Amino acid sequence: MYKEIRLKRGKEESLRRFHPWVFSGAIQSMDEGIEEGEVVRVVTNTGDFIAVGHYQQGSIAVRVLSFSDVQIADEFWHSRLLSALRMRQAIGIADNPDNNTYRLVHGEGDHLPGLIVDVYGQTAVMQAHSIGMHLCRKDIARVLNEVMEWRISHIYYKSETTLPFMTADDMNGFLVGGSDDNIATENGLKFRVDWLKGQKTGFFVDQRENRSLLEHYAKGKRVLNMFCYTGGFSFYAMRGGAELVHSVDSSGKAIELTRQNVELNFPGDSRHEAFCEDAFKYLEQAGSNYNLIILDPPAFAKHRGALHNALKGYTRLNQKAFEKIEKGGILFTFSCSQVVTKDHFRNAVFTAAALAKRKVRILHQLHQPADHPVNIYHPEGEYLKGLVLYVE
Repeated sequence: MYKEIRLKRGKEESLRRFHPWVFSGAIQSMDEGIEEGEVVRVVTNTGDFIAVGHYQQGSIAVRVLSFSDVQIADEFWHSRLLSALRMRQAIGIADNPDNNTYRLVHGEGDHLPGLIVDVYGQTAVMQAHSIGMHLCRKDIARVLNEVMEWRISHIYYKSETTLPFMTADDMNGFLVGGSDDNIATENGLKFRVDWLKGQKTGFFVDQRENRSLLEHYAKGKRVLNMFCYTGGFSFYAMRGGAELVHSVDSSGKAIELTRQNVELNFPGDSRHEAFCEDAFKYLEQAGSNYNLIILDPPAFAKHRGALHNALKGYTRLNQKAFEKIEKGGILFTFSCSQVVTKDHFRNAVFTAAALAKRKVRILHQLHQPADHPVNIYHPEGEYLKGLVLYVE
């Protein structure tokens, strides 16, 4: 029997609406001896069961795994992981010979808060964002290997950066198998995945559909890909027939990966150049010879306290791009900050357009792809937003 956390009177209402978080301020009392990462039962002030989930110190005290009074064991993991796979099969993203790269588990969006699993060919990269998922990692990996059957041969665990306060030596490493074959395929294009040292799980899977859209606009364009990381937008632009593509990132390792990825797909192609440079400095010094610019920066705000400065940063960055882009150019601009809403981001970009004195029209409003689903009861899961703009 799991230990219990009792809520203050009335604090169960959000859980009655199936929101998957219990905040620390909602807790009235806890059984003695509850440790971080432990599975707990959440009950009302009168002792009625509401949910079962992982406990952790902090603002979000419990991440709900189930609103049914179930045991969190192999049967539970199997059901949740199989459901995630079937959804990816239903949308045509899993078992696609032209694309062996996709997100299999997206935290709350797949009713597994604190867990991310990305698939790159025969390797699944698993990442924990909660201590509870970290403690369950071996059980999850074993069941994941069963559910995925022939689809994967290796499972790499990568949580050193998402649980930096943990001191265990086993935050990164293979839980199943082991492979140095890090080349995967996305929509027919190849790329190297740095799951050892790269950001996130090694690649930004969430921009796949937006990269495809960019490809359709790239023919004959002079493209600037800011914050290029491993160059995803760059090699899509090249396949789309871009006249030239310049990739910019402040990380030398990212620039090296970009060059490798371009070479994988377009060996010896002189249309591409990569620059290790600060984004704002590069834009400041750049000429006005680009007519397709991509701004895909890292999250400017990771918590609400940073929101104001983040919006100023988005405004400043987009203003520079508006000032530099050629008349009749197209700007792809993004925010992946969860605390920045669509309205926040749009207002920052529109302020930038006004300051740059450019006429701007919206062509597309972009978001995360279907393999990064948003739990309808957890709107906070809608983190990626973007705009495609025509600039006169």
